[in-house]
Amino acid sequence: MKRYLVVFALLTAFWVEAQHTISGTFTPANEYKYILAYRLKTGSQSFITNTSIKDGKFSLQIPENAEPGMYRLVYAVPQDEFYFDVIYNGKEDIELAFDADKGVSFISSKENKIMTSYFQTMASLMGQLVDVYMKKKFDKKEFQECTYQLKTTQEAYEAQSKNLMVENFVLANRPYIPTEFESVEEYVTHKKEHYFDHLKLDNTILQASDFLSDKLRNYVFTALPMEPRSSAETESIIQDNIKKVGAKLAPISDAYKFDVFYRLWKMSSSSGLNETTDFIYNTYLKSLASASNDPNKAREITVQHRLRIGAIAPEIEWKVGQTTKKLSTINGPENYLLVFWSSTCSHCLKELPALHKELKNYKSTQVIAIGLEDDKTTWTPESAKLPDFEHAIALGRWESDYAQLYDIHQTPTYYLLDSEKRIVGKPESDKEVVELLKK
Repeated sequence: MKRYLVVFALLTAFWVEAQHTISGTFTPANEYKYILAYRLKTGSQSFITNTSIKDGKFSLQIPENAEPGMYRLVYAVPQDEFYFDVIYNGKEDIELAFDADKGVSFISSKENKIMTSYFQTMASLMGQLVDVYMKKKFDKKEFQECTYQLKTTQEAYEAQSKNLMVENFVLANRPYIPTEFESVEEYVTHKKEHYFDHLKLDNTILQASDFLSDKLRNYVFTALPMEPRSSAETESIIQDNIKKVGAKLAPISDAYKFDVFYRLWKMSSSSGLNETTDFIYNTYLKSLASASNDPNKAREITVQHRLRIGAIAPEIEWKVGQTTKKLSTINGPENYLLVFWSSTCSHCLKELPALHKELKNYKSTQVIAIGLEDDKTTWTPESAKLPDFEHAIALGRWESDYAQLYDIHQTPTYYLLDSEKRIVGKPESDKEVVELLKK
């Protein structure tokens, strides 16, 4: 009996050693309630475990069979905004401290402490090199000292990270370091030429993190010449950079390519680069989404692109007497407001008359109200109460062509357009409409 107890104790000890934890603190303590852990893979993530955060403290028990790799810790919603990634090598516990103002720091975990220290140190040294170049009087001795520090620091971290998972990041991030003096123009040119020297785009550990997609995004939008240029010239260069990224990604899986180009598309869209946004979608994203295993992905990205801020609003037609009008052909106003409503929607019947009255103060704004209706019975008298609006009707309500075209799921829904019919806002209420028009 005693022998069996010893064997059981040994097995238990082995199981405890094989299972690791990710634990730590969150500050401010009262603002965080839970934390979830996901295992990241190329183009996907899988749920691993979760736990509550009590008094700012948490401890995640990582399952014994959990694979080493990149892990994402989510602590609020939306999940794609409130998270940070860690390296889990399956051999060590991870202890960390998260501060809402300062971010995450690691108390224990060789992998993650090296990772944090490396990127902070290299960013500081690269900043010093930029400062050297920005000085009115260039100091060659200071330049040599700076490049020497960069070279020796990179080599030191490569040695320190040997045979660890973090080595993948240290090697991939090795920057271009001049071996002799060169002008700032030469440095910028050479940095771009050597950008991909150490980036292993087929490395699945790198693909599972934000690191690689961030590096590609930085190349696309910041690897630009120093000479003055027009906005059109800038977009042309950015598109050339995108083509370079596309060529480098050619042998990589479609799942990862979709993730990269989707991020580039979002960055371009949010930056108001309309030509580039269309280029990314038409050249890469559309076909990648269609080829994906997710049947909803193609429709989702198509809708997002069609209705993004900066996009030309899809066509709408309506009749005034015997005359057919089109959104694309009317001209004059500084703004157009598309209102999707229904004459059987009580909220609409309250909100639209108030908006109709308020917009009398905005003569340069034209409203096109699209009624999502089953028939004209109630639409005809209700739309007549809003004489300053242009009125279109979409029979079939939620299944109507315009409801599908504009992805309408509730009424009223608003789209604010500029004079070129580009979407410039998606206000949530009549009050938000007025606030946007005041700007």
